[in-house]
Amino acid sequence: MTRETGRAAARTMHLSLKAGERVFINGAVVRVDRKVALELMNDATFLLEGHVLQAEEATTPLRQLYFAAQTMLITPAQAGPARTLYARIEEGILAATTEPVIREGLATAHTLVEAGRAFEALKLIRGLYPAEANLLGAGQPLPEVPPAALVPPTRSGSRRRSPPRARPALSSDKA
Repeated sequence: MTRETGRAAARTMHLSLKAGERVFINGAVVRVDRKVALELMNDATFLLEGHVLQAEEATTPLRQLYFAAQTMLITPAQAGPARTLYARIEEGILAATTEPVIREGLATAHTLVEAGRAFEALKLIRGLYPAEANLLGAGQPLPEVPPAALVPPTRSGSRRRSPPRARPALSSDKA
């Protein structure tokens, strides 16, 4: 949002957060303990918790691209590797589709990312999800696990395993 002042146009952004909600601002994670309104008085990069995509949710090419752009925004220390990953995923999507809406959207998103405007690129990429769903066939199941390239490199130790699947009860198992 833009607010005009008497002397010059000053850009401010108003954020309303609920109790317990998080926001990522310039790489810092901020959690509020009660309902609060924040006013960012200068140019800052931020992402609301509701727009954060978890690695395990990056199950389609555009969601993987979103995850890479999101990493540039909320983890500035990983921006270089995230930018490389973004470029690889973008290249793969462009090689796989001739869909004009997606190709044009990716061109615009690329320009935004290169200009350091990852927030706007994220919004644009989210807007391409319906077109991607049409191409992939909405009725088809999506993979359960994202590619290993999307697991943040800062994690250490072994990865958690999925809980064992419940087996059907046999008549002899009933008490």
